[in-house]
Amino acid sequence: MSSKKYAAEAIGTFWLTFAGCGSAVIAAGFPQVGIGLLGVSLAFGLTVVTMAYAIGHISGCHLNPAVTVGLAAGGRFPSGEVIPYIIAQVIGAVAGAFILYLIAKGAPGFDLAKGFASNGYGEHSPGQYSLLSGFLMEVVMTMMFLFIIMGATHGKAPAGFAPLAIGLGLALIHLVSIPVTNTSVNPARSTGPALFVGGWALQQLWLFWVAPLIGGALGGVLYRWLKSDKPA
Repeated sequence: MSSKKYAAEAIGTFWLTFAGCGSAVIAAGFPQVGIGLLGVSLAFGLTVVTMAYAIGHISGCHLNPAVTVGLAAGGRFPSGEVIPYIIAQVIGAVAGAFILYLIAKGAPGFDLAKGFASNGYGEHSPGQYSLLSGFLMEVVMTMMFLFIIMGATHGKAPAGFAPLAIGLGLALIHLVSIPVTNTSVNPARSTGPALFVGGWALQQLWLFWVAPLIGGALGGVLYRWLKSDKPA
């Protein structure tokens, strides 16, 4: 059963990276009818909603190393499963970025130097935000994402609505933070595109592991403290 959980995480993270980043790379700037920041934000949220319903009952649908770490910190996930889940998520994200690259490079004028939906700070931030701004944004947004996840999936929460709350939460996070870091809150999602862009994207990738993992752990611990009864 463990192998199926890992496969589900890889497939789900593939979908998040391929469809979420694909909305930015392919659809956001399409002449006259591009989906823009709002559309990209919604696309990332929809990837989580659709996968939560598809594989939530198989693997829990983490799709994100920060979520896995945060759930472990919050007492909702066994620590022994953290590393295998993260490996599966990174594999899925890299595969998603690879297929997206194969498709995107078929368009005239495609240029990896434009960023390929990579995350960055300083001159590589969409709004030229500093390292400190990017760090704070990623920590706070990931912390709140975990807080939403922990609450929405609690046994006393309304049944069946967790995927919607979590997906809408991720869409909201993107609406606020795309101008600052292009929104990571997910180290796997950041790793996939960065491997293809190389250079600055790989040099700045450390931030999009460190900050989300810190934020995820904080969110898990905070909710565990707030709802101090036994997790359901």
